[in-house]
Amino acid sequence: MGRSIMLFAIVASIAAVGAVSVTTGDAMAHPYHQGVTTTPINDEISIQKTDVVLSVPSDNALPWGFVTGQASEHVADYPVIMQFYQDGEPVHMAQVDVNEDGSYEYQFRVLSVDLETGHTTHIFEGDYLVSIFKVVPTAAPPVPIAGAA
Repeated sequence: MGRSIMLFAIVASIAAVGAVSVTTGDAMAHPYHQGVTTTPINDEISIQKTDVVLSVPSDNALPWGFVTGQASEHVADYPVIMQFYQDGEPVHMAQVDVNEDGSYEYQFRVLSVDLETGHTTHIFEGDYLVSIFKVVPTAAPPVPIAGAA
């Protein structure tokens, strides 16, 4: 009985710390630059790429990190793809669905704790470039006005 109460307390503590990580932003992706590139696939859809920086401090004590965003012009039924790079090398990839309001969020472990020994392992640490790929409608080319020169 005492062991199950202790296990419940540990799990509840981890859940509480996870909830705090969503609001503190310790391991959250931030805009890297405003440049967004769009590459047409065909007349209907294009791939839009945005780069953000994810910084996970070495003294991070929170277990969760997240990348969140808004895909206001997304094409239905296409997920958002994220590629994580550290020092130019690919280290992680993720796929998330876009919600009806165009929002998306990817949550992932940045810190693991062995409940028996208390040993922590930093899964992510340092700065990461995260490339976010969204499928968007291809912009229609401007229609020339008849008689205009």
